[in-house]
Amino acid sequence: MTSTATPPVSDTDLPGITPGTARRVTVASFVGTALESYDFYLYAYFAAFFVGPLFFTPLGAFGGVLAGFLAIAAGFVIRPVGAVIFGHLGDRIGRRPVLLMTILLMGISTGLVGVLPSYQAAGWFGGIALVVLRLVQGLSLGGEWGGSILLATEYANPKRRGFYAALPQLGSPVGSILSAVVFIVLTLSMSSADIAAWGWRIPFLTAFPLLLVSLYLRWSIDETPVFRRLLETGRRDRFPVVDVFRKAPTGFVIAVGAAVLGIGSYSLMNTYMVDYGTSVLKFSFQDLLVATTIGGLLQLVTIPLFGLWATKIGSARVVAIGAIGTLLIAFPMYLLLQSASFAVLVGSMIIGGILPTLSWAGLGGLMADLFPSEVRYSALSVAYSIAALLTSFVPALTLLLGNATGNAWWHPGVVLAIMSAITLVAAWAASRRRPVLDDVSA
Repeated sequence: MTSTATPPVSDTDLPGITPGTARRVTVASFVGTALESYDFYLYAYFAAFFVGPLFFTPLGAFGGVLAGFLAIAAGFVIRPVGAVIFGHLGDRIGRRPVLLMTILLMGISTGLVGVLPSYQAAGWFGGIALVVLRLVQGLSLGGEWGGSILLATEYANPKRRGFYAALPQLGSPVGSILSAVVFIVLTLSMSSADIAAWGWRIPFLTAFPLLLVSLYLRWSIDETPVFRRLLETGRRDRFPVVDVFRKAPTGFVIAVGAAVLGIGSYSLMNTYMVDYGTSVLKFSFQDLLVATTIGGLLQLVTIPLFGLWATKIGSARVVAIGAIGTLLIAFPMYLLLQSASFAVLVGSMIIGGILPTLSWAGLGGLMADLFPSEVRYSALSVAYSIAALLTSFVPALTLLLGNATGNAWWHPGVVLAIMSAITLVAAWAASRRRPVLDDVSA
């Protein structure tokens, strides 16, 4: 792969950038991603506890949980389609307008979940509508992550790309924390009967006012200097999604593998663990939410630190270290969880959160280093969405593996170890490649 490296420039020497602009872009990138993650994670907690009884009643307890997890998968199955659509638009018309589209779709589809009728009220209509809304959410997310990474990194000094690429990654733990806190408040302030009857709707309805905040922040920013340069030079590809496979086929495969652990560990720890922890380990739903929130709060500190570390040793090495660490603790962590101690649960969420977070924090920088700017939106979006699709079945597959093995203590560790190994190989391959830098000179 050829490099378009140019002499290093400072953050504020990039065309059209002032310190205030850079700060506003960083905030818009992070807050928008956080609110999209909040919308998406609401359903993750909802699926593990409420979806089956509310929308898939005839399927029974196990079938209802499995249907809820498969509805999560539906949102991921459609993500590559959204990635192709929005990736193409992002490389053709710009990063900013596409990010306005994605947040609008996400906010509306999430809010509408809050008005769906249950199975008792309308039969299968509610369940079908729920899956349709998950598909719309998946389309939105297909273009969200890549655009947010580009928004942050294409305003940054190339040598600090690893740090700026880590900042949008804060959106995932923040979204997880906010959604968990909402359900914690519900469990503390309402009875289980009231939550099941109508209280579950409240978190989804909050998506409407939060949508207005996101739209305002993204409307107030300008297009990235890298894309403006593409417009000036006429270097936009006519079919950027196709050209990804012509210009960087190996980089694309590496990007997919590198993303597996960062995405899949969230599905395992934040979704499957809620059902496994309550039904098998006999933790309370509230204990699991509290433990997950503590782990997420710690990530608010570790992700920026890991991003700074990426500027020192490279994003690919940070991802690799996270994969090695996760591989080492995968089985011991789940063995210790059999004690059903709340302290062990919190410790597992912290350790099992920090190590995969290394791979998560370095992921954006690793992927941005693999692709030229004219196809980067498409490349990041499609690669990330395929990895998300592959890992979308983690909760369902882990549930089936647990059922087949009589919930043997090691069954979640097998899934976590496989994801770690895949990401480790990809990160090693990425570390051996020369980063692609941008020409933003006038």
